[in-house]
Amino acid sequence: MNKELIEALDLLEKEKNISKDTLLEAIENSLLTACKNHFGKADNVKVNINPTTGDFSVIAEKEVVEEVEDPMLQISLAEAKMIAPKYDLGDIVQIPIKSKEFGRIATQNAKNVILQKIREEERKVLYNEYYNMEKDVVTGIVQRYLGKNLSINLGKVDAILNESEQVKGEVFKPTERVKLYILEVKDTPKGPRISVSRTHPDLVKRLFESEVAEVKDGTVEIRAISREAGSRTKIAVSSNDANVDPVGACVGLNGARVNSIVNELRGEKIDIINWDDNPAYLIENALSPAKVICVVADEDEKEAQVIVPDYQLSLAIGKEGQNARLAARLTGYKIDIKSETQAREMGLFEELGLEGQTETEGSYQEEVLREDGEYPAEDFLENQEEYQE
Repeated sequence: MNKELIEALDLLEKEKNISKDTLLEAIENSLLTACKNHFGKADNVKVNINPTTGDFSVIAEKEVVEEVEDPMLQISLAEAKMIAPKYDLGDIVQIPIKSKEFGRIATQNAKNVILQKIREEERKVLYNEYYNMEKDVVTGIVQRYLGKNLSINLGKVDAILNESEQVKGEVFKPTERVKLYILEVKDTPKGPRISVSRTHPDLVKRLFESEVAEVKDGTVEIRAISREAGSRTKIAVSSNDANVDPVGACVGLNGARVNSIVNELRGEKIDIINWDDNPAYLIENALSPAKVICVVADEDEKEAQVIVPDYQLSLAIGKEGQNARLAARLTGYKIDIKSETQAREMGLFEELGLEGQTETEGSYQEEVLREDGEYPAEDFLENQEEYQE
């Protein structure tokens, strides 16, 4: 029987990752609870369990007295002498308690104590396991829709993908596998509650870390990222090794690396640009694929003026202002984009000391976008047909 107990504890330890010591402690507490329920108290009871053999004993320590007032705590001198002649008044005698004598209710309560401890430890183990995965990417299997939310199985526990964290237009089918970013893990009486996301920018970052070895080992660093989930993401990368091209490493041979991430994000476009410590060049890169005549950045105000060729204005701004908006988030600058004609009419070339400067004369490219994504009304009206394309 004791051998079977140890085998059962070993199995629980293996399957549920609950330590055997914790389970043995739970058994000790259950026996103490049974004693308390059976005798009314258990302050003087000790339980000893051998973790190797599974043998256990329950002992009550009783004080030797002349007249017994509490049989659970005291024993008469005559009874003590019958156990061993050496005992005298004031000595402590250890009396074995037979657990088989416990009543049905006491036994049931002891069982409940063990089961409760196992459930608590199981919840604790699951919480710790997934808490360590917080802010990381996991693969889940779609279970079912709960209203507009989605239940996804992560292996040992289900997570909730709230409507606000779902990419607009994405539809999942049961048993479908999907990558998720763990936002938060909360400990609850019913087990860990895990919130996941498909829209968080760090989902893209983690996918690059898993797909691109240079990013994972730190050779290539993702310096900034901005995302409009389901549509487009811009990331700025730099290299800590002069022999490694950061953009090329992220794109991969024939686009293999970036394409696998795009497929996982179900066709979301990803723009990878070179990071530059010079904010003007960084803004220029961020506005890619649009060409830029010049960028003038104010580092103190975090604002930038960008002038682009007339035919590049709508491309720089992007559909519904998306390109400029993402560039602003990526760089942290408010970007104001003007066409070459608008800039000349406003006297910006003279004001910036760029008289006679044109795109074909080799001026450097850079782009600026307002943080709120708004542009002068005339820009939008002038190009609204292109915005709607």
